[in-house]
Amino acid sequence: MITDTNVTINRLLNAAEVARVLNISKALAYRLMQSGDIPTVRFNRTVRVREPDLDEYIRRCWIGWSAAQEQ
Repeated sequence: MITDTNVTINRLLNAAEVARVLNISKALAYRLMQSGDIPTVRFNRTVRVREPDLDEYIRRCWIGWSAAQEQ
């Protein structure tokens, strides 16, 4: 994220970058983006995800370390 005195600019991620962050396939990243689970920004046929929106998706899905260890 780039911050100026008056402007905050968030980086926009493509599906491959979303997949890399989440350690999932690019196809699954596209499905999550298409279904609206991960909010997107669209420019004509180009689809991107704002970093804060991906962070929020990760927070919503987080079950915690103790729950992960029980599985």
